[in-house]
Amino acid sequence: METIALRMYGKMDLRLEKFELPEIKEDEILAEIISDTSCPSTYKEIVQGPDHPRVPKDVDKNPVIVGHEMAGVILKVGSKWKGKYEEGQKFTIQPALLYERGPVGVLSAPGYSYKYLGGLATKVVIPNEVMEQDCLLIYEGDAFYKASLIEPLSCVIGAVNAQYHTRENSYEHIMGIKRGGKTAILGGAGPMGLAFLAYLIYGPQNPSLLVITDIDDAKLQRAMKAFPKEEVNKKGIDIRFVNPTREQSYKEIKYDDIFILYPSPKLVEEADSLLARDGCLNFFAGPTDHNFIACVNFYKVHYDKHHFVATSGGNADDMKIALDLIQRGVIDPSPMITHIGGLNVARDVLLNFPNISGGKKLIYTHIRFPLSEIEDFERLSVEGPEELKDIYRDLAQIVKDNNGWWCKEAEEYLLKRGEKIDV
Repeated sequence: METIALRMYGKMDLRLEKFELPEIKEDEILAEIISDTSCPSTYKEIVQGPDHPRVPKDVDKNPVIVGHEMAGVILKVGSKWKGKYEEGQKFTIQPALLYERGPVGVLSAPGYSYKYLGGLATKVVIPNEVMEQDCLLIYEGDAFYKASLIEPLSCVIGAVNAQYHTRENSYEHIMGIKRGGKTAILGGAGPMGLAFLAYLIYGPQNPSLLVITDIDDAKLQRAMKAFPKEEVNKKGIDIRFVNPTREQSYKEIKYDDIFILYPSPKLVEEADSLLARDGCLNFFAGPTDHNFIACVNFYKVHYDKHHFVATSGGNADDMKIALDLIQRGVIDPSPMITHIGGLNVARDVLLNFPNISGGKKLIYTHIRFPLSEIEDFERLSVEGPEELKDIYRDLAQIVKDNNGWWCKEAEEYLLKRGEKIDV
């Protein structure tokens, strides 16, 4: 069966290609990908190429399909998995398989390691180990893009679960944030920051004070729109949005839990100075610099019981929690999306990732469509390409009726009206 996919051949070498998929084996599944969302981890992958721990060394000869925040539909099930999975079911995948393969011990992951499985493709072959690791998750929600956002939400859940505190005169670790405590998210008004806010407000682990800092006013305004203070206050949470270039009062508070979402030594050192006794700092932002160094106060590590953790991704259990929260509508991840586009723009999005502002870029793999900022739809309905003006006009009205956020109705409309992808 033919597929169109964005494949990586080496560092910053991405190619959109059409090729044949092999016939599936009895322990494999053939699937169609509908959506995939952008992730900084994919940019780090293409910057490092074969130097990345999840990328095969021979990627130049055996290219891999990139993208791991995927959602799609099962097309054909091999005999081994019939009964557990069915044709027509919607799905997402937990990419952290923790599955070692090959002579060099690559920790394989969809979107990093596989010739025939990644999110930026029209059709894929899902190998046996994905199902063996229970990482193919059936999705029963109302929109594909929400399923694509389950994986990033699971990363947040994993980070919150990794926090820990202690009891005096005890070696027991109390996992999770301090309930009813004070939490800060530094550099946290981007898409992952919004996921943190959603989980800490509507999930099972809630602080009494939640402070979000960011130097980008546009991101802060978006976060405030997504999580209005008056609504959050009803949950018993005092939420504060702070631009540290203008406001410093947040530094007068000692926090039980701090999450760092931007890889800056200065931010690490600031967080270290803001920890309360028995406080836990999570360095969530993964740096690309192998020699990333910051100074921390080990006097306080020793006498004030400061803790440091770092997480990268969630596990299958975190994915299942995220899946449940999104399927039931407890958490709506829609504010994370700022741009939409077709598979034709995925290469440019990834190669220019640091230079494109905003939140998640949502790619629909079966259509050809320019990368478009949701807030720009109304302008594009007048100034955009003539053949797309009516589409932008209709999308502008649909998202306006949904408080400005991307939604199921917008997805269905675009999938129906968008030009079919080809190369």
